[in-house]
Amino acid sequence: MSPVVFTSKLFPSYSLYKLFKFHRKTTSFSVSTTTTTASMNTPSGLSVNSVTTDALKLSLEDLNWDHSFVRELPADPRTDFMQRQVHHACYSKVSPSVRVENPQLVAWSESVAEILDLDHKEFERPDFPLLFSGASPLVGGLPYAQCYGGHQFGMWAGQLGDGRAITLGELMNSKSQRWELQLKGAGKTPYSRFADGLAVLRSSIREFLCSEAIHSLGIPTTRALSLVTTGKYVMRDMFYDGNPKDEPGAVVCRVAQSFLRFGSFQIHAARGKEDLEIVKVLADYTIRHHFPHIENMSKSDSLSFSTGQENDTAVDLTSNKYAAWVVEVAERTASLIASWQGVGFTHGVMNTDNMSVLGLTIDYGPFGFLDAFDPSYTPNTTDLPGRRYCFANQPDVGLWNIAQFISTLSSAKLINEKEANYALERYGTKFMDDYQTIMSKKVGLPKYNKQLISKLLNNMAVDKVDYTNFFRLLSDIKADSTTSDEELLGPLKAALLDIGQERKEAWISWVRIYIEELSRSGVSDEERKASMNSVNPKFILRNYLCQSAIDMAEQGDFEEVRRLLKVIESPYDEQPGMEKYAQLPPAWANRPGVCMLSCSS
Repeated sequence: MSPVVFTSKLFPSYSLYKLFKFHRKTTSFSVSTTTTTASMNTPSGLSVNSVTTDALKLSLEDLNWDHSFVRELPADPRTDFMQRQVHHACYSKVSPSVRVENPQLVAWSESVAEILDLDHKEFERPDFPLLFSGASPLVGGLPYAQCYGGHQFGMWAGQLGDGRAITLGELMNSKSQRWELQLKGAGKTPYSRFADGLAVLRSSIREFLCSEAIHSLGIPTTRALSLVTTGKYVMRDMFYDGNPKDEPGAVVCRVAQSFLRFGSFQIHAARGKEDLEIVKVLADYTIRHHFPHIENMSKSDSLSFSTGQENDTAVDLTSNKYAAWVVEVAERTASLIASWQGVGFTHGVMNTDNMSVLGLTIDYGPFGFLDAFDPSYTPNTTDLPGRRYCFANQPDVGLWNIAQFISTLSSAKLINEKEANYALERYGTKFMDDYQTIMSKKVGLPKYNKQLISKLLNNMAVDKVDYTNFFRLLSDIKADSTTSDEELLGPLKAALLDIGQERKEAWISWVRIYIEELSRSGVSDEERKASMNSVNPKFILRNYLCQSAIDMAEQGDFEEVRRLLKVIESPYDEQPGMEKYAQLPPAWANRPGVCMLSCSS
């Protein structure tokens, strides 16, 4: 598995152009489902608002299980959780082994319950914490842990796998949508290596809340149904400094159409000829269940594109479903990362085993939203030496990861070199198209103005402006060229803190140019404000808000977790009375373990 290496650290607006000579096209890959950032939150492009509450409500015993992953893919013949290398298999059957003592339900997501057709009364059951900690089995479940590998910080790490996540199985809801339920922190698996397979309350609260926060922002993500405490303590060395301590244990029930990752395919290609056939088997399974529109393509779809190079023939995506699939994976990934950049989200650990083939945000560890705007920001202390996964690098890392995924499919001879190059090109084109569209909407302009937005981001970086609050306040700027210099920055006063005269002049100059652009657009101030506020959130899941909820929860008070969940479920609304959740981080938020975390849980 020799990686394709590049080291661009330029700002995302421009770095991708330096990696490829794009041959931009007016026509996108027509079977792709990634034209909007919200469409992948649910299967088959189902919009967020189309999940209704009039479906049949089920008890846990009545859930409709369909275990396609276990039924159709090769299994590990052993069923114990002893740590080992698992060969020639996509998963190992293993049951949760977590120990509990008076487990408690901390919080649950109503919208995820709706997706699963689950009756809300089920969360009141006294045995719910037992079932969703893994201490008691769910009727109909068939638990397993997935085998996968991955590149970690650019280096091939070999077998990784679900070391503390156990999938309970797949549900089919009343809309014939497939959803996997997975318990994170439910005990050892063959992939736990030297770890205990458990999770602590601190990291579990972060994963639960951020899964739902990212969804509410309209960005594709895995979801979270429930969060329960185990009543037991787990020893963790948060900073790897030789000072471990006992922390409350917890389990999150994660929900997704699939938890397949780039690394799910990489592990089999890395093991050589004997396992290359599994790459094809797994690709066929993935396309059949999660990309059925590709399975059903025909020549009539006319998906044929020129590569833009001299004396080169066209890439016909209808002649090879694997090529059509990898192009869509590339586009979904590009669209996902453009959405992250739009809201200032930094994942923190973009290893290939943390990249979903469905284009979902997956595996929430040391994530962070931008407070003071800094393109080099990373929330991951492990990433500090090279800042590989910093905010500005995310688009390029996404491309690097796609290149590794493409290399895997090439090794299995599922795609040829021309198709591989086209997929890489589509990643770059899709990212730039989506990123430019997002940034144009954020500033309320009908089309992308490279010079204006570049200057804006440079100004924000110089003055360490709060990313979220600034764009929300920007909608208050009026397209009135007669406004005096003294009044011009008034709407932005709360974001432009402690700047001297020289910086004020720089901002006045930018706002003047911005007002000219607004005047040319012909859109009224009221209409533009409403439009901008629909894409610029007022509330994001800042790390200090998470920590406040964690501190209370560790003392047995879960109310702040529940309040914060309600706030982040409506990030674009004003929510009168909740203004404190939009405030800048206090001084204590800069302490280790709040603004930055390690990969440890």
